[in-house]
Amino acid sequence: MSVNVEKRIDRPNESEYVDAAWELKERIRREEHVLRQRRQFFFDAYRRSTSLLFFADNELVAFSSVRRDGYILFLAVAPEARGRGYGEALVAEIAEEHTTVSCHARTTNDRALGFYRHLGFRITRQIDNYYEDNGDAYYLKLGEHEGIREKFSALFRN
Repeated sequence: MSVNVEKRIDRPNESEYVDAAWELKERIRREEHVLRQRRQFFFDAYRRSTSLLFFADNELVAFSSVRRDGYILFLAVAPEARGRGYGEALVAEIAEEHTTVSCHARTTNDRALGFYRHLGFRITRQIDNYYEDNGDAYYLKLGEHEGIREKFSALFRN
């Protein structure tokens, strides 16, 4: 069975795919109890960022939204699409455009932390009560000194 994967982009002030991104994020939130943001916060942040989206057979399977400074606001991969390289491809695209890449992740989100560590992100600090529900976060960073461009180039050359 062949799957047609298409990359689409929403640039700042564009929001063609914001509803699809919100629905994917909300599905993950309901199933896994992560990615908790208020709707207006999500929509505002999405519209101010550049979002890269992967559609498989016209269904959104993964997306990331990143600020101009390389900070990842949102990164989500549909549970049924995990392990296929979508998350790595999203971070690789971000790394191609930015000297450093950073994000926050809940200290209790082992899946996200494992993913980011696998890619070479390092925890630089913990922030208590970072989230609205008083959840704690780690600030993670990946910079050019870790060789991200070379790592991702080798990963996606195959």
